[in-house]
Amino acid sequence: MDAFLDTNLGHLALTVAQTLALLVPVLIAVAYLTWAERKVLALMQMRKGPNMVGPFGMLQPFADAIKMLMKETIVPAGASRYLFLSAPMLTFLLAMIAWAVIPVNDGWAIADINVGILYLFAVSSLGVYGIIIAGWASNSKYAFLGALRSAAQMVSYEVSIGFVIVTVLLCVGSLNLTDIVRAQENLWFAIPLFPMFVIFFISALAETNRAPFDLPEGESELVAGFFVEYSSMSFALFFLGEYANMILMSALTTILFLGGWYPPLDIAPFNWLPGPAWFALKVAAILFCFIWVRATFPRYRYDQLMRLGWKIFLPFTLFWLVLTAFTLKLTGWLPA
Repeated sequence: MDAFLDTNLGHLALTVAQTLALLVPVLIAVAYLTWAERKVLALMQMRKGPNMVGPFGMLQPFADAIKMLMKETIVPAGASRYLFLSAPMLTFLLAMIAWAVIPVNDGWAIADINVGILYLFAVSSLGVYGIIIAGWASNSKYAFLGALRSAAQMVSYEVSIGFVIVTVLLCVGSLNLTDIVRAQENLWFAIPLFPMFVIFFISALAETNRAPFDLPEGESELVAGFFVEYSSMSFALFFLGEYANMILMSALTTILFLGGWYPPLDIAPFNWLPGPAWFALKVAAILFCFIWVRATFPRYRYDQLMRLGWKIFLPFTLFWLVLTAFTLKLTGWLPA
């Protein structure tokens, strides 16, 4: 067996197995996140939510998937057909390939590269293209305006996210995601960098176009934003990409601020659970906060959204970055 793994074919087979071992649970989690969101929102609004298909409505995601697959994909007459159909595929593909560098346990990553953060920056930056292509290729003013809104929003909050991540990197001295988690073995960064933790979470809401920052889907003026002309599975791929990005941002929050796979305390009963279980629990907690915010806060106006990103988050994150660098240099804790 070891001799086979040392061959090129063996390396390929191992990579494919690792990819499936990570992406299959992610896809199942995406499906059941739609069910969990509807259930949690229903409980908060004193409703039942999905309850007819399967026990507790747990087969509802599969019923929705079958329904979407059986519907007809309608391409508007004036749309650019190739770009129109490729935009949702691009959005979903980028949401999947970002998981290549996410470690769910020590050494459990498809590609444990030393520039994992830069890889995530590159992939998240490309995510804007799927939305812009969808809005432009639809040949609709509503879709195009929604795409411009979404692109401006994502670019604006990527700046804040970038400064937050650089602040964490200053404390670690490495671009490797596994090293970032190992640096939090004794103290999670959410404690000393709590303001940046809060800003990162709020920016993640805006980055994934979630409420209260779901301005591209402003029903009163833009109907459904950049995907207003989409139907069937092309429509579903946008939603799968959005929920996959939610899980990705929750995983990144866990890695940067919540100690990754480490338990809160290295004592019983906390250390009874394995590392991947703690990682999954932390991601689930962040996802619950995503849903909780959607049920609680009204939608921002677009000018409020931009003011928050450029006039509040940008100067504050820049100030905290400089303050962190100064403090680390003054105390001699700056990593070599």
